[in-house]
Amino acid sequence: MILPRYHVAASSIPGAGQGLFLDETVAAGRVITAPDAIERTYRHAEISASPELRAQFHASARWFEDRYTLSPDWPDECYINHSFMPNGLWHLGFVFALAELPAGTEITVDYRHLLPPGEAEDFVDSATGETITGLSWAESLAGSTRALAELLATTHR
Repeated sequence: MILPRYHVAASSIPGAGQGLFLDETVAAGRVITAPDAIERTYRHAEISASPELRAQFHASARWFEDRYTLSPDWPDECYINHSFMPNGLWHLGFVFALAELPAGTEITVDYRHLLPPGEAEDFVDSATGETITGLSWAESLAGSTRALAELLATTHR
């Protein structure tokens, strides 16, 4: 579920296709997206072993440990694009605003949190040309937890 008003339009990121843009200002630390309608999660091995599930893996996101969701219906949250300098923080399926984001801002997150450990995207970061490779669960959870704690400490004093 996307909480602020938004629209999907052509991304400002070269080669990204569509992007998700805010229609209102969102304060730093506020939730932009929250999980909803998650019917189930799948272990990576389960997806890899099933041709049907493997065909949908392009529409997956890691939620926790070795559990992934598949969204073949492509909800609007899927239009959030990647950046190594994101304005949104992915943490356990939620996306938090990393700064005050004015209307018109395209939302980005670091895809390394959503990928299987060591697995690379089939595209590179548009700003740096670097490969986007999934973090281990421990790295992802520690990094996003630390970033969220710092964000909340500075925005909710």
